[in-house]
Amino acid sequence: MAKRAVVLLSGGLDSTTCVAMAKADGFEPVCLSIAYGQRHTVELERARKVAQAMGVRDVRVVNVDLRQIGGSALTDDIPVPKDRTEDAMSHDVPITYVPARNALFLSLALGLAEVVGATDLYIGVNAVDYSGYPDCRPEFIRSFEAMAQLATKAGVEGARFQVHAPLSGLTKAQIIQAGVKLGVDYGMTLSCYDPDPQGRACGHCDSCLLRAKGFQEAGVADPTTYVEGVR
Repeated sequence: MAKRAVVLLSGGLDSTTCVAMAKADGFEPVCLSIAYGQRHTVELERARKVAQAMGVRDVRVVNVDLRQIGGSALTDDIPVPKDRTEDAMSHDVPITYVPARNALFLSLALGLAEVVGATDLYIGVNAVDYSGYPDCRPEFIRSFEAMAQLATKAGVEGARFQVHAPLSGLTKAQIIQAGVKLGVDYGMTLSCYDPDPQGRACGHCDSCLLRAKGFQEAGVADPTTYVEGVR
C-alpha cells in the first residue's frame, strides 16, 4: 500500500496539479478541502469532482467560517478587483489575500496528517506568477515545516514532516504543461474569484487573467467555461 500524503484541494488549477504530482510521487492522496466562507463556494463542488475523477478514496471537508474575520474580497463585502494589469498585480498585497489562510489550511492539513499517519503535505502555492501573497513564499513553507516538528505529538516523537510545494518556482504555463503530461483535465477546475451561480468564470479577476495567460503561453487550449460574452 502506498504511503499517504495530505493534499490541500480547492478545485483550482494549482491544487489539482498537486494531486496529480502527489500520485506521480508514489503517494496515496488524502484530499482536504476547506469551506471557509469563500464567495466562490462552487470551487468545493469542483474539488469533489476532481477527487472522484482522479481516484482519490479519502476526501475530507472542514468548515471554518472566515467571514467572521473578513478583511478579504473573498470573505467580506469587498469588490473583487477586475481587469488589472500585471504591473498592478505585482504591487502590494492584493485585497483577495485572506488573512493567514495558508497558515490555517496547513495547520488543518497537519492535524489530519497526524490522524492518518502521514508525514507529507502538499500545497499548491506559487511564488512566480502571483507573488503578492506572503503565505505563498518558500520561506513561509519552510518555517511551517519547522514548526510542524515542534507542534505535534508525531513530531516530538521523531516524525519528520515535509511540506511539498512543487509549484512554487514554476510559471502558470509550466504548471499547466506539467499537469497535461500527468493527464490532468483542467476543464474540471475553477480558478475564478468571482464566478456566477452556474460556476462559470468571470474572465476579469486576477486569477482568471493569470490562468488564461498561462494556457496561452503553454500552448494549451483553455478549457475554462466563462460567463456569456467573455472571451
